[in-house]
Amino acid sequence: MPLQRRLPKRGFRNPFKQKITVIHVRDLNRFPENSVVDLDLLRQSGLWEKGSAVKLLSDGELQHPLTVRVHQASKAALKKVETASGSVEVIGS
Repeated sequence: MPLQRRLPKRGFRNPFKQKITVIHVRDLNRFPENSVVDLDLLRQSGLWEKGSAVKLLSDGELQHPLTVRVHQASKAALKKVETASGSVEVIGS
């Protein structure tokens, strides 16, 4: 029997898997008040690497209003940013 049939198959690799970078609301406090936080600013600050989508999650509190542009955001994160008088814009890939 050939070797490739004797060895067991292991695992599965999804060729369509999307890389997602998670950013928490508390990470946005490093940006100045009333600024627009987009992908370029996230990349300059070292929070995001090119080639992945950005998802905003609701861990932490936002201290000042910001305009955030990300690919995805949770409902709780949207609520926290809006309570700090900010806004979230969901952009396409």
